[in-house]
Amino acid sequence: MAFPFIAAALSFAEFAPTLIKWLSGNKNADHIASEIINIAKNITQCTTPEEALQRMRDNRALADDFQLAVYKSQTEWEIALLEDRQLARERDLEFLKAGHANRRADLMVVSAALGLILCLLSLAFYSDVLPGEAVGIISTIAGIFGGCLKDAFAFEFGSSRGSRVKDSTVAAMLERVG
Repeated sequence: MAFPFIAAALSFAEFAPTLIKWLSGNKNADHIASEIINIAKNITQCTTPEEALQRMRDNRALADDFQLAVYKSQTEWEIALLEDRQLARERDLEFLKAGHANRRADLMVVSAALGLILCLLSLAFYSDVLPGEAVGIISTIAGIFGGCLKDAFAFEFGSSRGSRVKDSTVAAMLERVG
């Protein structure tokens, strides 16, 4: 059961707010949560996440050390994410070279688009008769479908120019560290 573990790791977001990005919606969130808790326990020399959290609240130097360690780990997590995307792109290219369409990806994109369209149509035609809670839920679902489409487009068309600059900056930092 990873949820309590992730919740414990999220408690450290007060010292490194970018942890929220890594612990929400990431397929490796349980692994990352484990790393965060281990970093906190190692830096504070505590045995539980609760003790580590309190010790960092009481000692700003420990909190600063935690932030630094998390930022170094985030570089590793970012590289793993980029490598995972690259492997998926290479897999798709192999499919195309073999003369096969990636029907699974096509089905995913079409399903997300249809889901978004249905949500928007239901809001357009029925929002005046639906209770506010239903409108909120449908709007949330529409946002999820929109996020799926955004991710599909980002995957299909590659990184933006800003992301490529960030990638090269991360690579340069790793060369200096390593």
